[in-house]
Amino acid sequence: MDLIIVLQAGVATGTILLFATLGEIFAERSGVMNLGVEGMMLLGAMSAFSIATRTGNPWLGLLVAMLAAGLISQIHAFISITLQADQVVSGLSLGFLATGLSLVLGEGLSKAGTITLIPSWTVPVLSQIPILGPIFFTDHKLLVYAGYIIIPLAWYYINHTRPGLHLRAVGEYPAAADSLGVNVYALRYLYVLVGGVFAGLAGATISLAIAPGWFSELTTAGQGWIAIGLVIFAQWDPLRAAFGAYAFGALRRLVLDIQAPMMLFGFRNPFYYNPYWGFFLEMLPYAFTIIVLVIGSREAIRRRLGAPTALGIPYIRGERGL
Repeated sequence: MDLIIVLQAGVATGTILLFATLGEIFAERSGVMNLGVEGMMLLGAMSAFSIATRTGNPWLGLLVAMLAAGLISQIHAFISITLQADQVVSGLSLGFLATGLSLVLGEGLSKAGTITLIPSWTVPVLSQIPILGPIFFTDHKLLVYAGYIIIPLAWYYINHTRPGLHLRAVGEYPAAADSLGVNVYALRYLYVLVGGVFAGLAGATISLAIAPGWFSELTTAGQGWIAIGLVIFAQWDPLRAAFGAYAFGALRRLVLDIQAPMMLFGFRNPFYYNPYWGFFLEMLPYAFTIIVLVIGSREAIRRRLGAPTALGIPYIRGERGL
């Protein structure tokens, strides 16, 4: 087991979680919780693979994936913002709808064969840096490098720009933002759209780059739920989200690699000789997600972690409240 390879693979697979988590951070920062990330990712993965198969152009597939997931996210925006319905129920319903659409429209795609994928690239000079070079700058897909650029941009946008100030305002004190002329409804629609676009990007990253192909609901394998857990783990901060996404990516690869050798640190490898231990390891990321979601469901703990004050609360102009 080579630790460098584990970490390099963790950066690659962590990019999927990174995009999905950043999108959900934007949506939740505006006060709208969207639990349909898993479904939107699946729709993005299916759309990207389908378009790339038909046209031979993976970049067009990427664009369509982002548009498709962004458009379907507006159903959740309409229900939760305009109709002021429960965001949890609406988000879950969106996830089921997007998953169903993906499975119906993606019928037969698994037999599509070889397609053109997002290319890989090694960064000159930076790839020669000891340890860090092979992990972060060697033979990665271009979308991995795009993730490096988006992380600081997202952090700076949220914390140091006027649009970012408006985003935080509508998620913390929408009534105050409204009184200052900020259009709360329009901004919430916009950032739910942004969340959907990022989820579509995450799905396309799976099917066109990191794990190419269409494997129906196994394509995303619950990564959308892990992304939602990472939002709470990251305390709604893009930099912490990046650390969590890459760490989880490395953990998922470690779980696979640790089962391969017969000997581990000079001892019989229990994960090699007893496959049930391997199943237990594979369960860990999802167990973590459940624990984080349970903790995050408690209002007092969520506020202590820094959750937006108005998260999950519909805004009604003229009504007393946040």
